[in-house]
Amino acid sequence: MADQRIAPRLSRLPTVEIGGVVVPVASDARSRLLGLALLDRSEAGHGLLIPGCASVHSYGMRFPLLLAFLDEESRLLSLRFLPPRRFARHRGAAAVLEIATG
Repeated sequence: MADQRIAPRLSRLPTVEIGGVVVPVASDARSRLLGLALLDRSEAGHGLLIPGCASVHSYGMRFPLLLAFLDEESRLLSLRFLPPRRFARHRGAAAVLEIATG
């Protein structure tokens, strides 16, 4: 993540490598609720992993998201494009990777 400007609220989170890319992990209630909302695209980095999550919203988003719904072993279940002010879920997902697009 050192090659990108990232929002301070994301830079303090623990990180994990998924598919060769290091992303922050939403490990507290605030980061789980906000996700990438209210950030500029340039501050979102490579994305945000939200464990224990099967649904997300894009209220407050300034850019669309690509959502990767993952199972318990981080295998891809579904990919979905989510414009701002929408809601998406995938029954049975163990985590969601929010990827900033646009």
